[in-house]
Amino acid sequence: MDTFIQQILNGLVLGSMYALVALGYTMVYGVLNLINFAHGDVLMIGAMIGLSILNLLGVYAPGLPGYVQLGIAIIGAIPACMIVNILIERIAYRRLRNAPRLAPLITAIGVSYLLQTFAMMIWGRNPLPFPQLLPTDPIMVGGAVITVTQVLLLVLAAVSMFGLVMLVERTRMGRAMRAVAENPRVAGLMGVDSNRVIVTTFAIGAGLAAVAGVMWGANYASIGFAMGFMPGLKAFCAAVLGGIGNIYGAMVGGIALGLIESLAAGYLSEATGGLLGSQHQDIFAFIVLILVLTVRPSGIMGERVADRA
Repeated sequence: MDTFIQQILNGLVLGSMYALVALGYTMVYGVLNLINFAHGDVLMIGAMIGLSILNLLGVYAPGLPGYVQLGIAIIGAIPACMIVNILIERIAYRRLRNAPRLAPLITAIGVSYLLQTFAMMIWGRNPLPFPQLLPTDPIMVGGAVITVTQVLLLVLAAVSMFGLVMLVERTRMGRAMRAVAENPRVAGLMGVDSNRVIVTTFAIGAGLAAVAGVMWGANYASIGFAMGFMPGLKAFCAAVLGGIGNIYGAMVGGIALGLIESLAAGYLSEATGGLLGSQHQDIFAFIVLILVLTVRPSGIMGERVADRA
C-alpha cells in the first residue's frame, strides 16, 4: 500500500507538469489547428531563464529566503517565455496559417531545434545544477514521502489551471478565444481581433510552460538545453490522451499520463526485480498514445468545441 501511495504522489507531481505544458499545446491547437512542437523548448527556456535569475540573486541578494528567490525566478521567467512564444508565432507561424498543414509542422520542428541551439550557445551543452532553495526534509503522507518543492509544484499547477479555466470561461478574452476556436471568420465579423486572440493564446501557453520549467528544475535539480524535448513530447501525448483542443482534456490527460507512468514504472520494477523500472517509463507515454489513437482518436473527453481555447 505504501508503494501505491508513493507512486500516486509521484504521478500527480509528474502529471501536473505534463498538464501545464499540454495546456499550451491544446490552446494553440484550439485556435489555429496547429501543433506547436517547439512548445517543450519554451519550457526549457523558462528553466534556463529561471536559473539565470537565481544566479543573479545569489550574487546581489544572497540573503533572500528560498521561497522568495523561487518566486522571483518564476515571475521573471514568465514574461521572457511569453516574448519568445509571441516571436515564434509572429515570425514562424503567422505567414503559414493558410499553408498546407505539413508546412507549419516542419516549421515547428525547425523552431524547436533553433531554440535548443540558441540555448546551447548561451548556457552551454553540459547539464546545469539547479539550486535547491526549499527545505529538503521529507513530508510523510501515510507511508509515502513528498518534498516541500513537490507540494509547491502541485499548488502552483492547481492555481494555474484554475486561473486558466476562469479566464476561458468567465472573461471577455476567454469568450473571444472560444469564438475564434469555433469559427474565426464569424468571430471576425463580430468584431473579434483574431490576431490579438492568437497572440494572447501563445502568451498564456508560454506562461504555463515557464512555471512548469522552473519547477521542473527545482524538482529534479538539473536542467539542460535539450531538456524540453521529452517533456514536450509527453505533454503532446497527454493532450491527445485527454482530447486535443479541450482544456479540461489536457488537464485530465496530463494527470492520467503521469499516474500511468509512475504506477507502471513502480510496479514493473517490483515485478521484474529491477529489470524494468523508472529508466523505462518513457515508453508508457507512447504506448498510451498508440492505444488512444487506435481505440479512441478523439481522446478521453473527446473534442467539445465549446471548451476549446
